[in-house]
This record gives sequence, C-alpha cells and structure tokens, in this order.
Amino acid sequence: MMRTRPLKVALLGCGVVGSEVARIMSTHADDLAARIGAPVELAGIAVRRPNRVRAGVAPELLTTDATALVKRGDIDVVIEVIGGIEPARSLITTAFEHGASVVSANKALLAADGTALHAAAVEAGVDLYYEAAVAGAIPLIRPLRESLAGDRVDRVLGIVNGTTNFILDKMDSTGAGYSEALDEATALGYAEADPTADVEGFDAAAKAAILAGIAFHTRVTIGDVHREGITEVTAGDIASAKEMGCTVKLLAICERSADGSSVTARVHPAMIPLTHPLANVRGAYNAVFVEAAAAGRLMFYGPGAGGSPTASAVLGDLVATCRNKLANTTGPGESAYARLTVRPMDDVVTRYHISLDVADKPGVLAQVATVFAEHQVSIDTVRQQGREQSGGAGTGADEGRLAVDGGEASLVVVTHRAPDAALAATVEALRKLDTVRGVASIMRVEGE
Repeated sequence: MMRTRPLKVALLGCGVVGSEVARIMSTHADDLAARIGAPVELAGIAVRRPNRVRAGVAPELLTTDATALVKRGDIDVVIEVIGGIEPARSLITTAFEHGASVVSANKALLAADGTALHAAAVEAGVDLYYEAAVAGAIPLIRPLRESLAGDRVDRVLGIVNGTTNFILDKMDSTGAGYSEALDEATALGYAEADPTADVEGFDAAAKAAILAGIAFHTRVTIGDVHREGITEVTAGDIASAKEMGCTVKLLAICERSADGSSVTARVHPAMIPLTHPLANVRGAYNAVFVEAAAAGRLMFYGPGAGGSPTASAVLGDLVATCRNKLANTTGPGESAYARLTVRPMDDVVTRYHISLDVADKPGVLAQVATVFAEHQVSIDTVRQQGREQSGGAGTGADEGRLAVDGGEASLVVVTHRAPDAALAATVEALRKLDTVRGVASIMRVEGE
C-alpha cells in the first residue's frame, strides 16, 4: 500500500541541473510515487536570484535562505546541486543534523571531504548518495559499491570529462589546435566561460578520487590524485599519436598494485591505441572501464554531463533514499576497511612518448640512448618525426648523421614500461644535453 503522507524534498540550487530535477519531479510525480511507495513533494528551492524566471518552477517555492530551508525539520531529503565547498558542506551537515538524507552532485566537495561527510551521515542515521557526482547519467558508483561488492576491482580507467574529450576529439578529427578546439567547445556550450576546472584536469581528478575510494575500499582524496590537464597538448602530439596508430584522451586511471597492498590514482592526457574501445568515445561522451577479478572487463558509456542526464542520476538516488526512509534503514555508506597505501605518481609504471628537437650532428643518437640507459629506461622505438624512420637504439644509426636538411632534427622516442620517476629523470637529463635543443612534448602511452 502507498503511504499518503508525502516525503518532503528540499532542492539546493536551480540552475541547469536543479531546474531539470524540479521539472522531472513535477512531470513524473505519479511514476516516482509508484516506484518509491509514497508521493514526493518539492517543499522548497534555495536560489541566489529568486527574481530570475525559471520555466515550470512555482515562484512560491523559491527562497534565498538555504539554511532555514534545511533546518525546517520536516524535510526528508535534501538535494544539493549548488557545487563548490562552501556553503554546500555546511548545508549538507546541517541537513544531517536535522534528520534529512542528502543526494549530492558535488564532486569537488566529496573528493575533498567525503570521509567527514560519510561519518556525519552515519552519526545522524541518514543517507549520503552521489551517483551524479561522477559521469552524469552513467550508472557507475552504485555498480562499484553494490553490484561489484563481492568482487575485487583492480583497475578503473576512463574518460570522465566531456569538455576535454570534445576538445581532443575535435583536434583529432579536424587537425585543429587546442585554442581553436576550445573556442568551438565554448561556442557550443560544452566548455564554461572559465574552463580551468575541466581543461586543467581538476574535475576529472575529483572524480578519480571518488572512484578510487569506492573501488578499492580505501580513503582517497583529490590531494592523492596526480593531475595534468590538456592545455599543453598540441596538434603535433595528435599527429604523432596517429602515426603510432593511437589517439589522445584525457584519462582517469585508478589502479591496484600487483601485490594488492597499494593503489594509485592519476589524471593526465595519454596516447591509446585506436583498437582500444575508449579511442572511439567521441564528442562530449564519457566512458569508464572497470577491471575486476571475477567479472572481468566492464564498460560503462553515456553522456557524462548536461541537465537531463545529471538529473536522471540525481532522481535515481532520490528514489533510493526515499525507499530507505520508508523502510527506516540506510543504504551502503563509506567502505574504507582496506586502508591501502596510496602511492605517488613517481611509483607508477608507464611508458613515455618523447619528442626531441636535436642538433643534426654525428653521435646524437648515441648520446640520447646513453641517457636512457643510465636511468635504466629501455627504448622501444626511435624515429625521425615526419621523415624516413631512423634506426633504433643500438642499431648503429648513431654512427652517422640524421638525414635532414639544415642544422636541426626531430627525434621521437617511445620507451618500454618504467617507473614514472625514472622516466621523468631521463627527460630532465635529456634537457641538459648540448645536442638537445629542446623537449618538444612528453606524453604517456596507455591502454596496451
């Protein structure tokens, strides 16, 4: 039987996502009630500018006093879609103190302070759900913490930021430079007026922290995530990737070590083979690979942002928290029992693609190869960028001159797998060679 007294919901924020949440709650009210077992009522919406016209939103629901709204005492669930650290954190903890469960899309706050928020929710006996914080409409958090709860997740690898994927895809498909592709992303609404959080990797790093914590049952914050953005990716990098049969993607990579004692989390652009499924994720879409011991490889794909997709994830969490309210129970909270060590980027074993501008003179290849050997980094291939391929290290090619006109040449070196610290030290040593005029680009190679 359906309970007649409605569950009351407070909505914090009524922007792109919040307005869609309010609209769907209204237009799908009967369906939501049937799925939950009780009607849900939007009791109030906290906004900064109440005079702004919001289609389909009753003006009498709007208030600028978010604190008073969450303190009402009759609110069952608070939906937080305002973003940022404060006042979101204070409003969420206040909601807990007044008996309300919380559904949030706030990746930045959860990545920075998720442990404290989970503890506050447990103390209050309420829920904290946040499916919408990672990858928009794609069901990812619930499968990781519920469907795969009986399995061991070893790796999470994915594209979790639509803006950067659109930019890199545009650079790959049209030959455009970074600035040109960013301008198009902005014009189409894929990039914010200030795109820093996206293009510098902060958004993806927050999501990586959340995913790593859930996947490995270990507390991981955004401070534990190595982060690099895409602002230094050039059309030349994209062209080099194509020559290798690869494309460039901004990847979030969370891995368990082979012995199972530690984990790493990182975000950076990388070359991946065109045969990898992630290479075919185009436009502003997201996709995440999860590798588990028993389940094997699973791929989750779909729109990673936008009002309607994100609202879909929010409402899924709303249904779950309301069902828990009716059953007088709570869902799964933070699982951090493993307490695995979070290792720094220096310890990650990876591969480098390095483009060098070098002097056109005898012995250059020998000097370059010696630097790699001194740092115990093995060279996979060496080639002359855009010209006839040179011999590999150790083939005797260093005994002659590079076959180029003028006084400079471009060498592209691809390494075998080595610790990132050794690879970075190798690059710094290369910079100091008199015969190396400059290191044009450095990019990791993944997905093989």
